[in-house]
Amino acid sequence: MNYAYLKRLYARRAELEAKLELHEARYCFGEEEVDDGTDSDLRQRLSEVSDEIAALENRTARAFPG
Repeated sequence: MNYAYLKRLYARRAELEAKLELHEARYCFGEEEVDDGTDSDLRQRLSEVSDEIAALENRTARAFPG
């Protein structure tokens, strides 16, 4: 497994989660401009990265069963 790639995916997921939290916080404080589709775009990208991480982790688990 390419652990450096997996580490970058974890970092990217954390970055997307932080952006989503910031976006949601801005919305909670009444900034009207934040309802521009950014929320759904961040959620979609976060889902894609999480799916890729899960696929890599599952591939490793099958290659090295407990």
